[in-house]
Amino acid sequence: MMAALTKVLSRTTGADVDIEDLKIVLIFCGAGLLLSLLAAMTDGVGPSLF
Repeated sequence: MMAALTKVLSRTTGADVDIEDLKIVLIFCGAGLLLSLLAAMTDGVGPSLF
């Protein structure tokens, strides 16, 4: 899965994408998403928007 994603990114951007760099970016994005969800839940905003 990760190798296929790096191939697609390499083809679309024309840059050489390293798997390790992509893993680091995905880890930081996931951590940021988790922290923002936790902050929203502690402020009383639930996950449902309706």
